[in-house]
Amino acid sequence: MTVNTAAAPQVAPTTDHFGARLARAVADRGPLCVGVDPHPGLLDAWGLTRDVAGVERFARTVVEALADRVAVLKPQSAFFEQYGSRGVAVLEHVIADARAAGALVLNDVKRGDIGSTVEAYAAAYLDPASPLCGDAMTASPYLGFGSLAPLIDTAVANGNGVFVLGLTSNPEGPQVQHAVAADGRTVAQTVLDSVAAANAGCVPEADGAPYGPVGVVVGATVGETGHDLSRVGGPFLAPGLGAQGAGAEDLRAVFGDARRAVLPSVSREVLRAGPKHSALRSAASRAADDFAAVLA
Repeated sequence: MTVNTAAAPQVAPTTDHFGARLARAVADRGPLCVGVDPHPGLLDAWGLTRDVAGVERFARTVVEALADRVAVLKPQSAFFEQYGSRGVAVLEHVIADARAAGALVLNDVKRGDIGSTVEAYAAAYLDPASPLCGDAMTASPYLGFGSLAPLIDTAVANGNGVFVLGLTSNPEGPQVQHAVAADGRTVAQTVLDSVAAANAGCVPEADGAPYGPVGVVVGATVGETGHDLSRVGGPFLAPGLGAQGAGAEDLRAVFGDARRAVLPSVSREVLRAGPKHSALRSAASRAADDFAAVLA
């Protein structure tokens, strides 16, 4: 297969509020975010080669099957970056093609830095002038929440969003996230409170957005953590579902009354149904229905 390295088509920039776009997408297509994760094991399962051609075929299949029907697609940047410039070229096309088909794109990049470096990350993933710009990105707050200001400012200016790591589903997370700060709050609670402050005043009523542009990543496997999720004012991204062990009912236990702002995220649970388009669509539809029943 010849990898298409031509420039990705540009998607017209939007100033529509991210919260409003996300709410409409979920209302129209159901509460589901599907990862675009060309993991080596999935490439093997699909009978594809572990190279950039296999990654392109995998990613394009997912976009062709799902971008016109799921609310959000979430490409995991690392699986593209490992193949260098040609892998990033594939990612550019994934972003553009998915958005052109109507899906919101959440770039799973987990960036976090300071000064001019984080400004460059903001330009790369949140400024419509960049071919890597999606609708939102994931970010790490562990150089201090204030270090993310350029990301949040750029997102707000362009109608995009940022999902900040809060209570993650990996087993190593609590070592940092549950540590207690000098004021008696856990590190995770300081992140949640900072997100709430960032969202305050960011939701113009005329936009009809139910929440602000800054969301939080809270794993569906974390259980009842004792953290206050009620005042965040933004959407929650909930990974850890399906292959990582959590099910739809866990969303009720983790998020309680805040669950209506939850965007469930699955990857392998849907992707392992491929490579047939019909099988991918059926798996995504079942997942969206299961989550909708719990989150209503």
